[in-house]
Amino acid sequence: MSTDSRARSRSRSLTITIGVGLAIGAVITAFPFIWMLTSSLKPQSESIDYPPTILPQAPTLEYYQILFTELDFGRYLVNTLIVVLISYVGLMLMAMAGYAFAKFEFKGKKGLFFLVLATLMIPVQVTMIPTYLIINGLNLTNTLVGIALPTLVSGFSIFLFRQFMTTIPTEMLEAARLDGAGELRTFWQIVLPMSKPILAVQVVLTFITGWNSFLWPLILSSDQKLYTLSVGLNLLNQQLAVNPSLQMAGASVMVLPILIVFIIFQRYVIQGFALSGLK
Repeated sequence: MSTDSRARSRSRSLTITIGVGLAIGAVITAFPFIWMLTSSLKPQSESIDYPPTILPQAPTLEYYQILFTELDFGRYLVNTLIVVLISYVGLMLMAMAGYAFAKFEFKGKKGLFFLVLATLMIPVQVTMIPTYLIINGLNLTNTLVGIALPTLVSGFSIFLFRQFMTTIPTEMLEAARLDGAGELRTFWQIVLPMSKPILAVQVVLTFITGWNSFLWPLILSSDQKLYTLSVGLNLLNQQLAVNPSLQMAGASVMVLPILIVFIIFQRYVIQGFALSGLK
């Protein structure tokens, strides 16, 4: 056998080995998710069987129906969507801040950007009490606006916008200004369309933050009608011992929308993270 043939054979063997390893890793990683979905379709008698089975013998959607008819998960879902939509208002604010840090020169710019980065070092738990006092002072406790307000601005998101927008050619912006475009028009018609990858990243991150928020809604809302899905899911913990299928159905309702959003924006998310690290 020639040297080239041996090299190609070794390369194929290595490729197959890597592929098998990645496939095994993917199955192991996805197994809890698959178990959650299949368990949510099991009747209660099957969910507590031992030894357990992966696939349900008599699949049923009964527990999804219970969530939305008897346990008020429909209201929790609407509340969560409202919180996420309010959070998206901050997306434009963070984009504007990132654009200013990337393309404008002003006094104190470095100091302000350092403060933005410094907020990343402060745990959320440290600022939770001051934030609660501010929200309470604005009479926004027990409101969905109060729940969403702290998520409007994120130092990490401003940093990502700034990193991405430094890659936008300054000459293009100057050409737009010479043609008579104002700063707001330049931002909306040139900067934002060129920032689709990082916007997709922020859409996903903002959605995940608002969707998974648990501690803050639990602290701010004493009215069960204002609970979000994550808080409502916590109410099912008492059902775990007697009815695991109901718990798994609630977990599936929490996880599936995030998975769908990520699949839709996956290509832009990968591109956005890659380009954000160029400078």
